[in-house]
Amino acid sequence: MLFADSGLSDAQISVLLAIWSLTAVVFEVPSGALADRFSRRGCLVVAGVLQAAGYAAWVLFPSFWGFAAGFVLWGLGGTLTSGAFEALLYDGLAANGDEDRYGRLNARVDAIELIAQVPVAVVATALFSCGGYEAAGWASVAMCLASSVIALRFPEPERGSEDDDEAGYFATLKAGLLASIPIKRAVLAVALVYALDAFEEYFTLLAQDWDVPTVWVPLATIGVPLTGAAGASLAGRLPFRGWVLFASGALLIVAAWLAVPPAIVLLGLFYGLYRFVLVHVETELQHRIESDSRATVTSVAAIGSEFVAFAIYGLWVLGSAIAVGVMVLVVAVVIRRRQ
Repeated sequence: MLFADSGLSDAQISVLLAIWSLTAVVFEVPSGALADRFSRRGCLVVAGVLQAAGYAAWVLFPSFWGFAAGFVLWGLGGTLTSGAFEALLYDGLAANGDEDRYGRLNARVDAIELIAQVPVAVVATALFSCGGYEAAGWASVAMCLASSVIALRFPEPERGSEDDDEAGYFATLKAGLLASIPIKRAVLAVALVYALDAFEEYFTLLAQDWDVPTVWVPLATIGVPLTGAAGASLAGRLPFRGWVLFASGALLIVAAWLAVPPAIVLLGLFYGLYRFVLVHVETELQHRIESDSRATVTSVAAIGSEFVAFAIYGLWVLGSAIAVGVMVLVVAVVIRRRQ
């Protein structure tokens, strides 16, 4: 909404999101190797600082190039988080012999992350009403810095020691890339499914297009993350079913065809089913990784998702949400064939 209200077109917004993804394409795997070679906790700390700087750029320079700079900084922070968090969580459990709990705990983390969007939506509405985008932006900067402070307290299990030289980093990078080959099906599944999450960036624009006033968009879409949280939570308790992602795509197509405020309910159902599938494919990947370069392997899947995300951005410009829904159906067919 900030971009649209700053005068940017749908095409310019998609270009900004593409810049975000391109940053991830360039730095995703190297940052995963950094996490494996040095410190996963340290990567999470730096990530919060970089994302805070990105939001500050949006507030201080509300133009296309200011937004682009912010996305580059956010993208760098995102690459440091991607892979590092999953590896830190899985290896922390494995250190106590509890790796079998990863699926349920990962589902719980996803659910909490989505539920947190509810109070944030309420606060965003209040901040926007009182101080506009600037107030919301500075609050976002503060939250990112707070996340870095919290990350400093995360325990990090010890891993096998290597010589502290540059060759160690490249050896880690190579090991992670090689470890991705035997489990390429699981890597591909995560890449395809996780890429669909790029569509979340358009939820608020969809609400606007469906005649929801800007000031009420955060509250109108508050049910979407709640439904997503429900889907993620159920993924920790129910087995995967191939038809679930297909059903989510069909719901998205119907919602986009109706294009009215009540269609947000269908959008929420789409997101809930999607999150159910995402937790399952992410958990399956972590269980299949046997290499010490866990963050690097996870980053390989993430970089694949960024390439697929470019298609999401293009489909939004060319055919809006209906075209994205068709893509979800295609991904559902591919994932089901690989189960």
